[in-house]
Amino acid sequence: MAAKKKQNGNIEARIAALKADIQALQGDMKGLYGDVSEIASERAALAMRSAEEIADRAVALAEEAAVQAKATALEYKEEAEDWADENAEELRDRVRAQPIQSLLIAGGIGAFLGAIFLRR
Repeated sequence: MAAKKKQNGNIEARIAALKADIQALQGDMKGLYGDVSEIASERAALAMRSAEEIADRAVALAEEAAVQAKATALEYKEEAEDWADENAEELRDRVRAQPIQSLLIAGGIGAFLGAIFLRR
């Protein structure tokens, strides 16, 4: 019987040690959860700042591209106006010299465009 009591005492001591280990493990897990949570929050804040910086750069690039596109469009518009001004008088002279041929060409172009737009 003494061996049995000693064995029961040994088992109880092991169970008590196991309970203490489990409680220590639970405490460690709670601390680890807190640390992971804090690190995740810091990483999320860092990612958010990084995303905001990228978005700001994208907006700046888009604005710059829009300004360049507007300047290029204005340049092309001015070139087209200059070309039209330079060639308008020559075109008027040709129409005056060959009115029937000009009328037929204009009618053909109109019929072609009309056929294209009617198909849609």
